[in-house]
Amino acid sequence: MKLLIDFFPIILFFAAFKLWGIYAATGVAMAATVAQIAWLRLRHGKVEPMQWLSLGVIVLFGGATLLAHSETFIKWKPTVLYWLMGSALMFGQLVLRRNFIKSLMGAQLQLPDAAWRQLNWAWTGFFAAMGVLNLWVAYTFDTDTWVNFKLFGGIGLMLAFVVAQALFLSRHMKDPDPASPTLPKDAQP
Repeated sequence: MKLLIDFFPIILFFAAFKLWGIYAATGVAMAATVAQIAWLRLRHGKVEPMQWLSLGVIVLFGGATLLAHSETFIKWKPTVLYWLMGSALMFGQLVLRRNFIKSLMGAQLQLPDAAWRQLNWAWTGFFAAMGVLNLWVAYTFDTDTWVNFKLFGGIGLMLAFVVAQALFLSRHMKDPDPASPTLPKDAQP
């Protein structure tokens, strides 16, 4: 369900673009993101900082697109968002000496610090590359191709990167010791 909520604005943007064009799609994406944030706030009582950032970026760049009647601004929105996320990871690692990937996933995974650093830098590089790739597609191809890339290419590359990260993480996972039997909690001394 969370995945559907996360992709709700982009899916609606895609559908609205195919039906009515870039400016209507931009308005739909803005409204969908506001609805997404409102639903998360009502349902869970809190909204993640990256979701607030995404809302700010879509309102700023979507608003500029509609006011200036120029699709350039909305085409820059994914790049700005990718670069902000990558910059936050880099800032955390270099300046704050905090690994935000570890902060997000550390409760679920036990990894050596070197693996956490590699993971953090991998995501930083991925976000930087995705920002550049978005601009390349936006300025090399027509708007229809860019919108298709935004949905299918962006999600596809993200999925491929997550699978690659899972393979990386599997090298650092430890199998439970098969020699030690595990007893149910109520049967333990």
